[in-house]
Amino acid sequence: MLFARLAEVSREVAAAPARSRKTAALARLFAAAGPEEAPLVISYLAGRVPQGRIGVGWSTLSEPVPPAAAPSLTVTEVDASLDALSRVSGPGAQRERRRLIDRLMGAATEEEQRFLHRLLTGEVRQGALDAIALEAVARAAGAPPDEVRRAVMLEGSLPRVARAVLAEGPGALGRFRLRVGTPVQPMLAHTAASVDDAVRTLDAACAVEEKLDGIRVQVHVSGREVRIYTRSLDDITERLPDVRAAAAGLAGDRFILDGEVIALDAAGRPVAFQDVASRVGSRADVVAAHAALPLSPVFFDVLAAEGEPVLDLPGGERHTVLARLVPEPMRVRRAVVDDPVSGEQIAAAEEFFAETLRRGHEGVLVKSLAAPYSAGRRGRSWLKVKPVHTLDLVILAAEWGHGRRTGLLSNLHLGARAADGGFVMLGKTFKGLTDEMLSWQTERLRELALDDDGFTVTVRPELVVEIAYDGVQRSPRYPAGVTLRFARVLRHRPDKPAADADTVEQVLAARGSA
Repeated sequence: MLFARLAEVSREVAAAPARSRKTAALARLFAAAGPEEAPLVISYLAGRVPQGRIGVGWSTLSEPVPPAAAPSLTVTEVDASLDALSRVSGPGAQRERRRLIDRLMGAATEEEQRFLHRLLTGEVRQGALDAIALEAVARAAGAPPDEVRRAVMLEGSLPRVARAVLAEGPGALGRFRLRVGTPVQPMLAHTAASVDDAVRTLDAACAVEEKLDGIRVQVHVSGREVRIYTRSLDDITERLPDVRAAAAGLAGDRFILDGEVIALDAAGRPVAFQDVASRVGSRADVVAAHAALPLSPVFFDVLAAEGEPVLDLPGGERHTVLARLVPEPMRVRRAVVDDPVSGEQIAAAEEFFAETLRRGHEGVLVKSLAAPYSAGRRGRSWLKVKPVHTLDLVILAAEWGHGRRTGLLSNLHLGARAADGGFVMLGKTFKGLTDEMLSWQTERLRELALDDDGFTVTVRPELVVEIAYDGVQRSPRYPAGVTLRFARVLRHRPDKPAADADTVEQVLAARGSA
């Protein structure tokens, strides 16, 4: 398949307003691709490079290369080029990467170059989400979407399932089963405004559990073998000897646990997320890292026990299985609401939420006791509740959007007031913006524009925007040394002068309370 076809469909999907049109376009593409090409096509459209990190970033792509006049580059040739890039190392590596990139870009047309640039810099945002791609694979293969979804859930990879079902037909789905040692995609949660709202939305018996601000892990134990996987299904077993030892000491055999890895300080309060993430992500001396910051697993669900899947059991029954495997100190704290209309029980659940925040955790998860474990899905039977933090910040610049946002100023550069009267950048966000907000802010920011390099428009720091965020964390990328976690736009504040925006000092103070 020509890579130009993939780039064309990417543009088509990005511009399509309806999910049905996106699905149809992807289904046609997957049907036209061969079984070996389809996994690559799916990965690229989702903005993922199968080779992982290949050492190519903005600096390597900074020098333009004349595009090819006509398309000839194939999907498999792109994969081969990325393979070659991933193998480059040692002296002269940067020069060799530049040579390989120039050769790849020189074989690509202008539209293919634009897609490759976004793919290699992590900027593919055309709406080809995994859920839509899954439906498209099912349509292309003539398979029931629910069966494809379950196969992906158990295999942990849509590209691998797509290769099988597109080559062999729907009958291939039957061989994908839950196996201890093979990670599955984790169940995710939707958001609720409050504990009361979550309990009443579920309208059934539920558990209110602490939401820990750690690293999500899936632990597989079979005999003496322990494997630990991240939310993205990466194997990090060798980096977590403390977690491996804790799991190896549990009763039972051939089981899969879902949980979080956290660290506690001397007072028993959780250590900052970025410190835990740094420890988990470190490939340096594991023994020294463990000594510097010991980690502890806390489990909240079980997917298999004694080699048998328990995914389809109700949440209450799975917790009974979990309690047999994991002692209470290693299980997440929880409170049970038997009656969702009981004012007394809801008040107790809200007090549990408040106590969780006082203990330094980030919120709670409210989970139906009747629902199965819907791996790989953001189910409505799990609802997360976190306190909402907001700041009034100033827009310093905005980036031109892609896909449906082409021609609109989208990604906002956010700044807080500094002591000298200037503004300090804290990060970027494009989330939370409706079509109406995008249109209005594009017009207003054009009026405030100071410079436009074709990618980013720098503006006079006058427009204030109200930002919701989940927390403040350290970041060496920004001048204040911090950035906002999961920032999203609530509303523009044209009524508020920039002089009344929040200060860097207020942001740093919020870091201690968020």
